[in-house]
Amino acid sequence: MIYTIVGGLIVAIILLEAFETIILPRRVTRRFRLTRLFYVSTWRPWRAFARLLNGKTRENFISFYGPASLLFLFGTWASILIVGFGLLYYAAATNDPTHPPLPNCFYLSGTTFFTLGLGDVTPHTSAERIMVVFESGLGLGFLALIISYLPVIYQAFSRREVSIVLLDARAGSPPTAAELLSRHGGQHGVQAIQELFQDWERWSAELLESHISYPVVAYFRSQHSNESWLAALTAILDATALIVATSDTPCSRQAKLTFAMCRHTIVDLSQVFHAVPNNQDPDRLPPADLARLRASLDKCGYQLREDDVSTEKLHELRRMYEPYLHALARYLFVSLPPWILEKKITDNWKTSAWGKISGIASHSSTAAYADDHF
Repeated sequence: MIYTIVGGLIVAIILLEAFETIILPRRVTRRFRLTRLFYVSTWRPWRAFARLLNGKTRENFISFYGPASLLFLFGTWASILIVGFGLLYYAAATNDPTHPPLPNCFYLSGTTFFTLGLGDVTPHTSAERIMVVFESGLGLGFLALIISYLPVIYQAFSRREVSIVLLDARAGSPPTAAELLSRHGGQHGVQAIQELFQDWERWSAELLESHISYPVVAYFRSQHSNESWLAALTAILDATALIVATSDTPCSRQAKLTFAMCRHTIVDLSQVFHAVPNNQDPDRLPPADLARLRASLDKCGYQLREDDVSTEKLHELRRMYEPYLHALARYLFVSLPPWILEKKITDNWKTSAWGKISGIASHSSTAAYADDHF
């Protein structure tokens, strides 16, 4: 009896986990989840080992986790299902004249789940035969779910990355609020920045929907080590907060809408990954950097208010999202971009492995730094 209860619970739990992870398109708020336990128990040691590495090696090692975790998760589900059905076979074999031992029941479960059909261990009772039919069908369905699930994951990743790559020429590498706004100054800058904010409002909503439905996509890294979905979202939040707090341009309304959507995304994803904010994070915009930022944007034609009310409003807006950015950055092991860079950095689109080797990049008007093309 105990084998029937334990085996049945194991099978039911794994089937529920697979349904919630792959099929159910919404966040699961149940306190205990085997899938969450899997990611917590594997991501933390993976991240801890990555801290021992440096530079490109570290980023490459971290980038393996997202895809590899999917394979390990599917393998874990399959292994536990085989154990659960093995216990059920053993419980059903009490009336079997052959009395197969428990290892043989596990073997029967494995060959049935993967539909091998070797026939060296066969069921004899009606209950065993029914479970063999059910498990073989489940094995085929499990394989079909995996085949259909992986393209969805990579499509969500691809849609996310397209906008991040487009931001390279619009906000720098890594993206910053200072570069984003300065590159959209001038006569047609207001309309251009308004359209960009509209695009990123929608992008942020799509990011929230996809990363809540499929949290594993958050672990997938961008193609370049100086780019990430969190860095892009940070630059957009910084830029919209600055516009809302210190400017009365026609794009201020759209900036408010984009800020609201991006802030919503950051807060909800912090809850999904249980990334708890705290008040010990460093100041991303000290007074000296704020003064440099204002001076830089003044040269591009922006007229930003510098009164105490605007400064306090900017601080208030920053307090609404920066703690959550820091919390997610710590959890995902991602670096947040500053508001304004200390020195000019060559954009990714201006560099290449050939240019670096031949010295082509060094002849540009800006200082050349080590690029990310290898």
